[in-house]
Amino acid sequence: MPKKTKGTKLKIINAAWKLFYEHGYDNTTVDEIIKESGTSKGSFYHHFASKDSLLGSLSYIFDEKYKELEVNLVASLTCFEKLMYLNHEMFTMIENKVDLHLLSGLLSTQLTTKGEKNLLDYSRYYYRLIRRIVEEGRTNGEIKTDVSVSEIVKLYSMCERALMYDWCICGGEYSLSQYAKSVLPMLFNDIMV
Repeated sequence: MPKKTKGTKLKIINAAWKLFYEHGYDNTTVDEIIKESGTSKGSFYHHFASKDSLLGSLSYIFDEKYKELEVNLVASLTCFEKLMYLNHEMFTMIENKVDLHLLSGLLSTQLTTKGEKNLLDYSRYYYRLIRRIVEEGRTNGEIKTDVSVSEIVKLYSMCERALMYDWCICGGEYSLSQYAKSVLPMLFNDIMV
């Protein structure tokens, strides 16, 4: 996708999710998204068939956040510390900036769609970043070698999705980021050296 086209799409996505959070999904119109994004109706419909098709775009927001967070990863941190940092920051953002009902909608569409499963797209920035961190941990001797890098990445991402699903099912009654902080170390206990 050309850089300008990708930039326009990202503007629309960012504007939409900002408005969804501030006013709710049902109270946000396509015209408001177009105005907030500073784009045109033609650009909107070039990238999205409808407002509903924006629900699957939350993974783009997540990936942009991961790009921002990667800059803050300090080389002296262990593989596990890097993953915990990313998880904490992302889950804190979700708690504070993503409407629970919209996250629930995204997760449910991923269960029923026969089309794109954005959360399982292994070409996403998220998966490439997690893979790099896990490979670095393997190279540094922090991670056991009896489990493949691909399997660790899959396990980690599956655990994050499970935590988000549970948080949604429970109606956000607990802190997603704090609960993950207590659960993820249990997950990594068996694969860390």
